[in-house]
Amino acid sequence: MTTSTRGNAFEKKVLPAVLVLEDGRIFRGRAYGAVGETFGEAVFSTGMTGYQETLTDPSYDRQIVVATAPQIGNTGWNDEDDESGRIWVSGYVVRDPARVPSNWRAKRSLDDELVAQGVVGISGVDTRALTRHLRERGSMRAGVFSGEAIASDGELLARVQAQPHMKGASLYEEVATKEAYVVPAVGEKRFTVAAIDLGIKGMTPHRMAERGIEVHVLPATASADEVYAVNPDGVFFSNGPGDPATADGPVALMTEVLERRTPLFGICFGNQILGRALGFGTYKLKYGHRGINQPVQDRTTGKVEVTAHNHGFAVDAPLDKVSETTFGRAEVSHVCLNDDVVEGLQLLDQPAFSVQYHPEAAAGPHDAAYLFDRFVSLMEGQRA
Repeated sequence: MTTSTRGNAFEKKVLPAVLVLEDGRIFRGRAYGAVGETFGEAVFSTGMTGYQETLTDPSYDRQIVVATAPQIGNTGWNDEDDESGRIWVSGYVVRDPARVPSNWRAKRSLDDELVAQGVVGISGVDTRALTRHLRERGSMRAGVFSGEAIASDGELLARVQAQPHMKGASLYEEVATKEAYVVPAVGEKRFTVAAIDLGIKGMTPHRMAERGIEVHVLPATASADEVYAVNPDGVFFSNGPGDPATADGPVALMTEVLERRTPLFGICFGNQILGRALGFGTYKLKYGHRGINQPVQDRTTGKVEVTAHNHGFAVDAPLDKVSETTFGRAEVSHVCLNDDVVEGLQLLDQPAFSVQYHPEAAAGPHDAAYLFDRFVSLMEGQRA
């Protein structure tokens, strides 16, 4: 939740701001973006670039994002790189914001966009110390306060501690589209895919459209009848925010898709939904994986990929064996090389797989773009 007021550039430069963590740690700095107060889960993102895509990623709903890169805002804000229709982060924490943006596509500054969308932020923070704190203590509830919202440290801490936890939060419906829409295939149409929007990023259907796929993006509450009304060659489950343990509706829908043996691909939240549909549990990571430089090994090929991540929950599946499930044999297909977290699942007896990261890579490296081709291959095989 965010409340804010707007001020001119000079006022924002001199107004103090305070970041308060639920364990009582306090960081002081200057107001950045809108002035007011905001609450969310404090998390850090290790990307050196791509802040516009990060801020507009619906998976960051109800999170205060700490940028580990020291300088933010150098390329300003353009009208092409948004991943959704708005900024979703609850707040933004940076060390050294650019005073003047410099990029040929920039239409305005990052600061201006944060103000326009009412996003409360803080600058001048020792983000290295803050990141180390979150790594040691874990992601936690936090608040950013500036202007008239600043009160005594004790009162601000009490406000933070009154906020809900991310564990148990059901958020995917509030970020998903309310109405179905179609992203047409680029060039000749080869396949039709029903994409369940749990917080989908705009680049994802675009990557499929580039491969001749007509993508029907459906609300998170879509029924099986609505999915199969578009006569899909495959079904896709997107990324999204919140605790996958709350997503009983999407799990039930995926279960029906698996029962029909329709080619299936899931990413991020969709990977956690597949894990639940196969009978595995999920759990909250201490501080999650967020950034565009996370190393993952594709265990089916042995290849190591540098990938884009944004997740605070993971699937609890065995790494050392093939598991028997209701839908046949399943195995962990990808694993994070930093901490052995499950980064992908695949069924061995029917056409379904998922990954925990973001192969659309907006922003990020394109090492994992082949996964869209793997989805195409599943649909081709089903036709054959």
